[in-house]
Amino acid sequence: QVQLVESGGGLVQAGGSLRLSCAASGSAFSNYAMGWFRQTPGKEREFVATISRNGGSTYYADSVQGRFSMSRDNANKTVTLQMNSLKPEDTAVYLCAAARTSGSRWLSRRAYEYDYWGQGTQVTVSS
Repeated sequence: QVQLVESGGGLVQAGGSLRLSCAASGSAFSNYAMGWFRQTPGKEREFVATISRNGGSTYYADSVQGRFSMSRDNANKTVTLQMNSLKPEDTAVYLCAAARTSGSRWLSRRAYEYDYWGQGTQVTVSS
């Protein structure tokens, strides 16, 4: 079992930047691929980014490609989502998720493949 806590959300102007962090505790962090998803009321949970267990592979949604960057620090059991060139349509609750996997380069953009979720942090981008 792993517990996830997101932080770093807030209000930012369009074109600005924000860095989200996800702190993990519990089971061995390096056993999990990690993902970021975002949720808007009334919408399905949307994939944002994912990173493999060893940090060697990343994958991004088309909507954030080139603007967002995901990284992880297994020693400190944290993952980060650096968000640049933010747009109003990026406004959402951002959730950190962990997926148990034996594959060191395994990635997933499917919410149902993740085992543990944080509570989310609100990101609001104003125009």
